[in-house]
Amino acid sequence: MENKNFAVGLDIGTTKIVAMIGCYNEYGKMEILGIGKAKSMGVHRGVVNNITQTIQSIQQAVEAAEASSEIKISKVVAGIAGQHIRSLQHSDYITRRDGEEVIGELDIETLCNQVHKLVMLPGEEIIHVLPQDYKIDGQAEITEPRGMYGARLEANFHVVVGQVASIRNIGRCIKSSGLELAGITLEPLASANAVLSQEEKEAGVALIDIGGGTTDLAIFKDGIIRHTAVIPFGGNVITEDIKEGCSIIEKQAEMLKIKFGSAWPGENKDNEIVSIPGLRGREPKEITLKNLSKIIHARVVEIIEQVYAEIKAYGHEEQKKKLIAGIVITGGGAELKHLKQLVEYTTGMDTRIGFPNEHLAGNTDAETTSPMYATAVGLVLNSLEKHHTQGIDPTLEEAPQIDNATESELTEETDGRGAIPKARKSFFEKWAERFKEFLDTAE
Repeated sequence: MENKNFAVGLDIGTTKIVAMIGCYNEYGKMEILGIGKAKSMGVHRGVVNNITQTIQSIQQAVEAAEASSEIKISKVVAGIAGQHIRSLQHSDYITRRDGEEVIGELDIETLCNQVHKLVMLPGEEIIHVLPQDYKIDGQAEITEPRGMYGARLEANFHVVVGQVASIRNIGRCIKSSGLELAGITLEPLASANAVLSQEEKEAGVALIDIGGGTTDLAIFKDGIIRHTAVIPFGGNVITEDIKEGCSIIEKQAEMLKIKFGSAWPGENKDNEIVSIPGLRGREPKEITLKNLSKIIHARVVEIIEQVYAEIKAYGHEEQKKKLIAGIVITGGGAELKHLKQLVEYTTGMDTRIGFPNEHLAGNTDAETTSPMYATAVGLVLNSLEKHHTQGIDPTLEEAPQIDNATESELTEETDGRGAIPKARKSFFEKWAERFKEFLDTAE
């Protein structure tokens, strides 16, 4: 195993923490070398609220992944989500001193750095600056400005913002678990990498990742990310509703949801009943599956409507912004029966369930290709892609920070055979380095 270039993704969710180790096989597909899962104890709606419990859960997941792969983990790429994440659209421009010179990497870096100076709310920090399209001297819809002439360079940006404290808490948990944080990626972007095809991103697609504590949304059009949102509801609120509505304990409510739950009440007959054991010698409870479905249906409709409001806010109803590929649902919540039909009925958009098997090797077992592992698969994929394009072994100590900014920023360097692209640190990589320094110096 030692000679394989592997990467480790750490998905810190509200219900579970997953550590996944993967590498490329000889066919360029991702092979999963090991996976570890632990119950997430200290995370609420994607935000760490108990450092000690989160550290224990991370260590359990990592130990399980190490045991199944016989690989020692030292570096991880973590996903970040949570209700504190928000996004905004922003336009900015720079006036170049010499319009006779072609636009280069430095101009784009100057423009993006300018966006990083945006004044945020107290306690917030910019996580990702994702360029949408450029405008040079009034000429619009330019996707690649490098090498072109022009005096005024403008761009539209999708800016993702998060709470500094929440990001630092995740970093602190990882560091205290004896691991090195190699990079942070927005979880909807990681999930999108795992389950969406390039054709879908071009045509226009909305990815809905239904987790335990949050529902993440990422909208792509023309191959570019256009909108992201985190809705502070997920599978846990459905379980909570079942618990309250049927007067049973949480463990039983979760089991009911997974085994008998359906998002479509019309599917169940009135005489279908499930019996729940009573507590400490009490009589067992009888619950009709129709009532169970009604409870689930009410909450799922609420979640879908909030997501659909975000899709409409992006402008899906405009002809130019239409999402031709419709909706892709992933995450643990995607396994709820008849969810696809309910989403199609509520939104009127084509829907499919997203399985993270497109980039995985053919011998991957069925459990790992479940939608609940989409984020973990995406995190490992992002890390492997980054290292592959930079020609770096991800297991080496001198590997640079990893992030999920849009395209790799490239500088041109010649070696006598023409121009060779050479990776250059992105803005988020620089931010990640500053963040690592902060963690190292913090008490």
